Amino acid sequence: MLKGLELAKQYYEQFGKDAIEQFLASHPQISIAAGLAGEGSQCFGYDDQLSRDHDFAPGFCIWLSDEDFSSAGAELQAAYDRLPDRFLDISRENMIAKGRLGVTTISRFYSQFTGCSGTVSQPGLPQNNLQWLMAPEHCLAAATNGRIFRDDSGVFSRVRQSLLDFYPPDVLRKKIAARAAVLSQAGQYNLLRVIRREDEVAAMLSASRFTEAALSMIYLLNRRYMPFYKWAYHGLSDLELLSDIGRKLEKFPEVFSRLQSGKAKYAYDQAFSITEEICAALAAELRRQGFSSVQSDFLQDHLADIMAGIADPQISNMPPMADFN
Repeated sequence: MLKGLELAKQYYEQFGKDAIEQFLASHPQISIAAGLAGEGSQCFGYDDQLSRDHDFAPGFCIWLSDEDFSSAGAELQAAYDRLPDRFLDISRENMIAKGRLGVTTISRFYSQFTGCSGTVSQPGLPQNNLQWLMAPEHCLAAATNGRIFRDDSGVFSRVRQSLLDFYPPDVLRKKIAARAAVLSQAGQYNLLRVIRREDEVAAMLSASRFTEAALSMIYLLNRRYMPFYKWAYHGLSDLELLSDIGRKLEKFPEVFSRLQSGKAKYAYDQAFSITEEICAALAAELRRQGFSSVQSDFLQDHLADIMAGIADPQISNMPPMADFN
């Protein structure tokens, strides 16, 4: 099956490249970056046949500096709009979301994901630990996915690489500490208590919170940004470390099946086994990577060691779950 990234690349090679060169012939001062990145499963390479029901269309992104966009953005967009509407029997009419393809600025593309203005040389890039901490992981994943087909000035690629270099050390520690706190609270403690009460909805919420924190921790320990929640589990197969935890998470439906069948004791035993196995694996990786020296598998016990390595007082003094609450 043809994936969206390959569709974009073929469309660019057949139509986009020549159109851009023709445009540059009369605008030699303009620097253009082109590719496909941002929101949408196709930008991650996760698209399948079902994904084609919307926003699957031939096209690509063109990124300009603010100055170049001001002087020639509208004209370049008009040239882009004149490209064929259909390619390989796929129509542009399938696009629902506006602004994902075509011409925009480098600063607008990155700032929509980071919430930061950045600098002239690196537009949209977080400039301090707090800005890095507050930028949502799934947004940073979207900002750094896809493929770049050309980058005349190199500015787009420099910002991209700075984001791919991952969080500053203090921010990474703070995020890992928050996930450890959530994992111990939601999974190793509260999930088991609400199962004893046979509270199915509370158990579902606890397991969901535990699962999201576990997935986020796995991505962080791999130095990768976790994508949008519906793709977070799917993306485990791309990771080098701890991807096998996914098989343990797959056992949660059995917990709820047993709880709904009135077998609370069996549900409790299985939930205990799942959470302990996952937290033991994460604790071992925390020790291996030097975030903690604590030998306990109860992740709450690791918080002091993790937080002790944070030098920035603003980040260190924030509540433990500041970015995951």
